[in-house]
This record gives sequence, structure tokens and C-alpha cells, in this order.
Amino acid sequence: MLQRMIGAATFKSATYEEIEKDRSATTQAMIVVVLVAIATGIGGAGAAGVWGLVVGVVVGLVGWALWAWVTYFIGTTFFKTAETQASWGELARTLGFAQTPGLLRVLGILGPISGVILFVALIWQLASMVVAVRQALDFTSTIRAIGVVLVGAIPYLVLMIVLTALLPGATE
Repeated sequence: MLQRMIGAATFKSATYEEIEKDRSATTQAMIVVVLVAIATGIGGAGAAGVWGLVVGVVVGLVGWALWAWVTYFIGTTFFKTAETQASWGELARTLGFAQTPGLLRVLGILGPISGVILFVALIWQLASMVVAVRQALDFTSTIRAIGVVLVGAIPYLVLMIVLTALLPGATE
């Protein structure tokens, strides 16, 4: 799993292809998502306490599933090519591992430089997601994968804002 995380974080196409094909990697991808959610909670220096960490893990897991569905739908309908062949599971696995750079969010506890760290982690994650989408959807064009990620971000962000607002303790 650690080798896959490193491969995903370093944009290795072969790693994403391996993850895409390995149905047993779904649990590993889920673990990556949970670890990133925990790192995010710790990096937030306990702003919302233990409840915030629990909510963060729930939102992280639900967000991962939603993001996989949104990118699956957009990538296999609006951005589909003749070569595009994918399932929700393939996207879920690759996108889960693409979150690996989010582990840097734990460094948010460093105070003054936390904004820079969070920005770097976000950009790194987005770049990893582009590679994940490109490989999972069998695209030959990185530009097409960028389009899927950008278009998919809109409904995903709306859904996540609504979900976060509906969870108990979200406004505390």
C-alpha cells in the first residue's frame, strides 16, 4: 500500500493502472482517504475537537465516493472517447490513492506557514487526480482529464458544502 501511495503521489501512470485493475485495492484507497481526513483534522489544530475529526472522516469518505461518481459520470458521458472504459470502482480506487499528498495537511499545525502547506497539498492532490482520471478513464489526453476534474469540481463542491452543513455539529 505504501508503494502505491508513493507511486500515486509521484504521478506514476503504471501505479494508477495497477490500482485501477486491482479490485482489492478499494479498501486500501479507503484507508488513504481516512488517513488524509485524520491528517486534515490534526492539521486544523483541533479547531473543532474530536467531533470535528469524526465529521471530517465521514465527510472525507462520503466526498470520495461522491467525487468518484461525479468524475465517472462526467468522464464517461460528456468527455468520453472511443477508448473510454471504466467503472465507478476503478475511479474510486485511483482517486482514493490520488489523495495521498493530502497527508501534508497534518503540517497545518505549524501555524504561520500552514496556508502555504495547505495550498501545496491541494495543488498536488489536483495534479494527482488528473493522472488518476486520465488512467482510469483510459484517456490519451491529459487536457481531457483536466477538463473532467475541473467540471467535476463544481457539483462536487456544491454537494460537499450541503453535506457538511447538514452534518450534526457542522456549525459549532
